[in-house]
Amino acid sequence: MNLHRLARRRAAEGRPVAVGLIGAGKFGAMFLAQARHCDGLEVRAVADLEVEAARGTLARTGWPAEAVEAVRLTEDAEALIRSDDIELVIEATGDPAAGIRHARACRAAGKHLVMVNVEADALAGPLLAREAERAGLVYSLAYGDQPALICELVDWARASGLQVVAAGKGTKYLPAYHASTPETVWGHYGLSPDEAAAGGMNPRMFNSFLDGTKSAIEMAAVANATGLTPAPDGLAFPPCGADDLATRMRPRADGGVLHHAGQVEVVSSLERDGSAVARDLRWGVYVVVAAPGDYTARCFFEYGLSGDPDAGTAAMYKPYHLIGLELPISVLSVALRGEPTGAPTGFRGDVAAVAKRDLAVGDMLDGEGGFTVWGRLMPAADSLAAGALPIGLAHGLKLGRPVAAGSVVTFADVRVDPSDEALVVRREMERAFAPTGDGQTP
Repeated sequence: MNLHRLARRRAAEGRPVAVGLIGAGKFGAMFLAQARHCDGLEVRAVADLEVEAARGTLARTGWPAEAVEAVRLTEDAEALIRSDDIELVIEATGDPAAGIRHARACRAAGKHLVMVNVEADALAGPLLAREAERAGLVYSLAYGDQPALICELVDWARASGLQVVAAGKGTKYLPAYHASTPETVWGHYGLSPDEAAAGGMNPRMFNSFLDGTKSAIEMAAVANATGLTPAPDGLAFPPCGADDLATRMRPRADGGVLHHAGQVEVVSSLERDGSAVARDLRWGVYVVVAAPGDYTARCFFEYGLSGDPDAGTAAMYKPYHLIGLELPISVLSVALRGEPTGAPTGFRGDVAAVAKRDLAVGDMLDGEGGFTVWGRLMPAADSLAAGALPIGLAHGLKLGRPVAAGSVVTFADVRVDPSDEALVVRREMERAFAPTGDGQTP
């Protein structure tokens, strides 16, 4: 609650938080739209593979011509990271291999990192965060994105002395979506391909949200940051609205739909017949808490929380998230307080590649949001035991043996380059954070 005061102090001292942004896509654009209006924050450089597109993004998000000219634009992200006048880097590429490379470059250059790139975080975040901490730096999830907002709710609950029963987010989900491809995705959104193209929409990105992959990646990040854990079968996407969170999102033994207390789960805005869920949480995040005693439970309902008075459970939720518009919260928290807005502390959840169709020998995997695989959340211990191929590595790999539709793709099924940097870092993370028998990590 003091971030703005601290930011104004930095501004008055003439030394605003100097930021470098890598990736000027939608998340980056929304951050740029707000950054100029934030006291004590200054964007000094933007790196993007398409420099002229990045220049256009600055203009499109309200930057006057003279302000655009004052920002260094470059294709070279690592040069940006090494710049002496950059204090903090935002990694918003969405490419897991690039995210890992940039995180390690930030550590070498002594720069704090806000990791918008949740794909990289799900693949190797626990190791990257530990390396940053040991170097005296901060690695943070991105406020405005759902994982960091969920972490905030979980922290609020625990700091208030409440037990967290479940936490997660909402999305639009039906089981058939797991087979969706970039060619079929727009029909599920009620758009034609031409309408989507006119809106500049990326079919692979939108397909990742639809086929369940992005939800799995985000819940792996939440599990690894909070200590909550996935169910053995991964995400179930139960239909649930805001008013039913506290009764449905609790263990089956207590009349709910969850496998266990302390679980991450995503709720669907659609019933299984495709009808809309009342008061859905499609754009929001939630936490379900249990009262430690009868008096606290009574207070929940005296102050209007929806829930179950007999069980003492109640829900707190935020109906919307604004991604990059809220990202300055992370930047200021990291730079001015030295605190992340969520960061992985262990390896509890993983995201395995699952075949969308029967895959044959010689087929090439095309990764997140593509035609061949989708990402399923798994407990990390189960993923390692199965030799599951993480979705973050499942791009550009050729199959050496067939994989049936619905089956997890394993390392044994593909031909990998053992010297690939992302794979090397992933293996290092696995060794450093190998889950114990209780699913926890060192």
